[in-house]
Amino acid sequence: MRKRYSLHRYLAGAVAARAGDEMSGPALMLTGFALTGSTVDASSLLAGITISAAVGGPVLGALLDRAGRPGRLLAGALVLYAAGLGMILVGLGRLPFAVTILIAVLTGLLGPALSGGWTAQLPRVVLGDRLSRANALDAMTFSVASLAGPALAGGVAEALGSPTAVVVSVVLIASALPAAWMLPARPGRARGARTSSVISDLAAGIRVIAGRPLLARATVTSVVSCVAQGMLMACIPLLGARVLGGAGRGAVLLSCMAISALVANAVLARFPRAVAPGAIIWASALVQAAALALAASSRPVVLIVAVLVVGIGEGPQLAALFAVRHREAPEHLRGQIFTTGASLKITGFAVGAAVAGPVATWSLPGALVLAASVAAVAALAFFAIPRAA
Repeated sequence: MRKRYSLHRYLAGAVAARAGDEMSGPALMLTGFALTGSTVDASSLLAGITISAAVGGPVLGALLDRAGRPGRLLAGALVLYAAGLGMILVGLGRLPFAVTILIAVLTGLLGPALSGGWTAQLPRVVLGDRLSRANALDAMTFSVASLAGPALAGGVAEALGSPTAVVVSVVLIASALPAAWMLPARPGRARGARTSSVISDLAAGIRVIAGRPLLARATVTSVVSCVAQGMLMACIPLLGARVLGGAGRGAVLLSCMAISALVANAVLARFPRAVAPGAIIWASALVQAAALALAASSRPVVLIVAVLVVGIGEGPQLAALFAVRHREAPEHLRGQIFTTGASLKITGFAVGAAVAGPVATWSLPGALVLAASVAAVAALAFFAIPRAA
């Protein structure tokens, strides 16, 4: 099966799913902002679809680890996630906003399928020494998605309206179904070998994350960094409206961030062992902190430079995080550790977005300075965890 399933197919499916996911967040925010005129409502919609990942991620990961054909389960999750986005779009302006938020929360349970659920399957696609380079390429799919998704969201919203942007994101996610469905099966000897319960598997995965110092350090730092990134995301519509002349243009800032992240990860893919992953993780958090502080100036040129620097920090941090997870995760818990880590990051992002929405309404520079402070705390958190458990 491995011979028939190429890395190119994996990367194509991952890009499509992740581009749809990256497009859906800005598209939902722009749609909510357009219909309600409220930054708080728009950020609440984004928070709703992301915050429930803390519950969905670990359970989804445990089920992926137990499945003989994890790709089939992953494909089903993509179908339900795309359907949930469609229901949110139909509900906006027609159902009470609280009901729409509830649909977003339920949809968000499957969010980790588009991130950690894919990456956990990579060792069955690429073997041996090729995994380090494939890991960097996999991280680049997030940067490509972050580049294409917001650009598409902003462009489609400007040309055809923000609801159409949500529809396009659904189509992108659906286009990844064949690649997910055909992912390699688990080796025959591993099928049906699990005698433990899902609950005990969940507990075992959490113990591994907490009990391996480098994995714990990487997880905590990446999650706190995502809180800062969520704060920046909540500021995007206002930055677009106040600095760039239109809320939809704020999505261009996310594309600028993705370009620099993509370039940084391309360099990292050529030299995957040049710097230790742990050092990249904490240093990248400091880079993001400095860039977010710079963005608080709210001057167009300075703002664009700032988001480019954020990307330089964010892209390598993600690749280094994947490298740590692949190295530290036991094979029988790999899916759960990846999706649990993804769900914690998504939840951190949601908390940041929810907190920054009201703060940005009161003071946009204040929200960005707060985000910079949180990113600095992320770097310090790496060293707060002892080297030896």
